Amino acid sequence: MLTGLRRADHVGLTVPDLDQAHRFLVDVLGATYRYALPRREGTGDWMSTHLGVDDRAAIAEIRFFELGGLILEVFAWEAPEQQLVPPRNSDVGGHHLALYVDDLDRAVDDLRAAGVEVMGAPTASVGAHEGQRWVYLRAPWGLQLELVSYPAGRAVDADPARYRADVTRP
Repeated sequence: MLTGLRRADHVGLTVPDLDQAHRFLVDVLGATYRYALPRREGTGDWMSTHLGVDDRAAIAEIRFFELGGLILEVFAWEAPEQQLVPPRNSDVGGHHLALYVDDLDRAVDDLRAAGVEVMGAPTASVGAHEGQRWVYLRAPWGLQLELVSYPAGRAVDADPARYRADVTRP
């Protein structure tokens, strides 16, 4: 157990175009821009030791946003051999950012009106998540996001013991 853990603090994202990400986060998703940190370059092996990146890499800028209580730390990097294609959910390192909305259908309409790629139609969950609907979308740079909504709760919320798995720990 990690001593002193209280909560998650922020999520870091790397984007290819910080201004484009800024517009998407603020104008489309409604995030609040908080502040920026300037360029950061390491010396010697600082970058590889502390951040696991090429020592020639540099953080061009970091911007911080607040989105529904979540802090997003958004990076623009300059790095040799930087991978420019985001991983798919099925790739190792794949990920998505899930956001709760009160009215999924209205949120989808808003996204489509803003020209955002919404992936398919909202889907109703079953099992432990019965009562929830969800849909995926893509940010302009390829980050996958998920919108979820369960205004009347989910099955697991009403009867958590029913869905709790027995896990044998070593």
